[in-house]
Amino acid sequence: MTGEIAAMPWHEGGCHCGAVRFEVAAPAAVEIDECNCSICAKTGFLHLIVPRSRFRLIAGEDAVVEYRFNTGVARHLFCRTCGVKSFYVPRSHPDGISVNFRCLDRSEFTDVTVRPFDGIHWEENAGMLAALSED
Repeated sequence: MTGEIAAMPWHEGGCHCGAVRFEVAAPAAVEIDECNCSICAKTGFLHLIVPRSRFRLIAGEDAVVEYRFNTGVARHLFCRTCGVKSFYVPRSHPDGISVNFRCLDRSEFTDVTVRPFDGIHWEENAGMLAALSED
């Protein structure tokens, strides 16, 4: 673990019913992305994309089910009990994790900036997300 990751606080989150719980290392001030693509808009997903090394599933591995569509690269993961998608493996960062900021226990975040992302035109805009899952 790099010193930078060690210095970041771990924030807990999970699904609605509590079957799925996770932790993500992130600074107290974050920039998150609000995508307007069909699945993100319909689910209200707010993206906090991190390297896999900054994500830990702490409960509910057996409660997670997967949905794939279109290219099949993105692994959309949902709680089988309540249906909430609290994190997934995004197409833009198959080596990282996108956490739904709405599913985090947010009391420790001091500054949150929401950036709009044009996912309807994903192919043209995906490069804007390139650095988000790097350590």
